[in-house]
Amino acid sequence: MRASGPDIFGILNITADSFSDGGKFLAPENALAQAQKLVGEGAQVLDIGPASSHPDASDVSPADEMARLDSVWSQLQRVGAELSVDSFRSETQRWAMAHHADWLNDIHGFQDVRLHDELADAKCRLVVMHAIQSKGIATRDAAPEGDIWDHILRFFETRLRVLDAASIARERLVLDPGMGFFLGPDAQTSLRVLGGLARLKREFDLPVLICVSRKSFLRAVADCSVEASGPISLAAELLACEQGVDYIRTHDVLPLAQALKLRAAIEK
Repeated sequence: MRASGPDIFGILNITADSFSDGGKFLAPENALAQAQKLVGEGAQVLDIGPASSHPDASDVSPADEMARLDSVWSQLQRVGAELSVDSFRSETQRWAMAHHADWLNDIHGFQDVRLHDELADAKCRLVVMHAIQSKGIATRDAAPEGDIWDHILRFFETRLRVLDAASIARERLVLDPGMGFFLGPDAQTSLRVLGGLARLKREFDLPVLICVSRKSFLRAVADCSVEASGPISLAAELLACEQGVDYIRTHDVLPLAQALKLRAAIEK
């Protein structure tokens, strides 16, 4: 985290069916224009998603993911931001490492042990995300019985132990507790996690990334559409800032970047 606050991951979905912008940036020229916009607004990292992971998303093969990335990668390398690949598929992660991605973002926390030696040898940073689903995309399954924080902390204890054993350096890791359907369909579950983010930093002393942008649990609180969810998304992002998160992943970079500038100016 910079002195002025968290770094911003700008979401770039090169997909046909992402829940809020599916199809808008699938064409390479549209993806490049959106990337330039996000960076111009203040994103330090572009998080590029070649497939959707919401409960109603279509299945996309690793070959299709890699083809989508390949269609824009060389242009994106010139826009002035670090590049992150958002995929839980090992084949796509391997492609990203071979093409010098700065970050890998895995909603299942790098479960494929067959890739661990390669991850250990790579230089990219790793977003280790928690999800109640053990594989595949998000579902509408209920959260596990008991306190969701107990589940999250056990998950990260296990993942960190496994990644440590694979000689994947801790200083490369960032933790993401998951939000929305990755915690279950009950909005209260995500609200409980959002209100307790400082606990995650205390427990593991590692950087934390959060993504609440346009999520259904916030839309349920505000009783609003995806299109009208910008204000409550920003409010949730600023609540995360107050708890010391290090990275925020968002669709709407400009409002967050401006809010962080104001915060920094006041603190100065």
